[in-house]
Amino acid sequence: MPPIRPIGHEDRLSVVEHLDELRSRLIICVVAFVVAWSLTAWQNHLVLEIVNRPLPEGIEPITLGPAEAFYTTLTNAAYAALLISLPVILYQLYAFVLPAFSPTEKRVAFPLLMLVPVLFVAGVVFCYFIVLTPALDFLLNFNADEFNTQVRARDYYSFVTLLMIAMGIGFQIPVGVLVACRLGVTSAEKLRRSRRYAIVVIAVLASLLPTLDPITLLLEMIPLIALYELSIWLASALGRPSAEVSDQVASAEGS
Repeated sequence: MPPIRPIGHEDRLSVVEHLDELRSRLIICVVAFVVAWSLTAWQNHLVLEIVNRPLPEGIEPITLGPAEAFYTTLTNAAYAALLISLPVILYQLYAFVLPAFSPTEKRVAFPLLMLVPVLFVAGVVFCYFIVLTPALDFLLNFNADEFNTQVRARDYYSFVTLLMIAMGIGFQIPVGVLVACRLGVTSAEKLRRSRRYAIVVIAVLASLLPTLDPITLLLEMIPLIALYELSIWLASALGRPSAEVSDQVASAEGS
């Protein structure tokens, strides 16, 4: 693997050099994931204990095949490894993309890119500690007199993982709004006027997440609405389009 040297905005690299750098960074990402996966596979009992904790007392996931416990454990460890190695993966992505920005653009882009993993982790943590327990209580006790409800390990871990990833992505609302404001697509004033429509869109997005029960839907909507309000405040403070974008918008309107 060729060494990765710092690259500035003024550097001009060939296609081969860009591909060599991309390959090196991908190798680093794979190595980070494999190391994290080795750690989580070694501590798989701890990982399973953490993921199973939101389940109601007395309920344990079941498996229906001789190899399902083995494959489910490895898959769950891989999900945990992805979360652990995410900072390294995102750093390599940022390091590959940032040289394309000018110094002025970099001052705007860098804080936004740093905000992405912070908000993602916040969404995962919020889902685990706030959303999962009441959602599982509601779903597992729904019509409990009519069903013998069992929790299959594979389905449960997929449900938890998809829900946490969806919440992590949903928490990216401020980043998307700030980017749109910096590009001149929208503004804080337009966001305030569109608040009612935004709430409807948030409700639709929350309903597309892996669960449709009203408890989870409400718990998912509250932070998304709060993040939208935070986006309006951030857009007022930081979301003014740059001079280059303003000139481009003005020239487009003039033509």
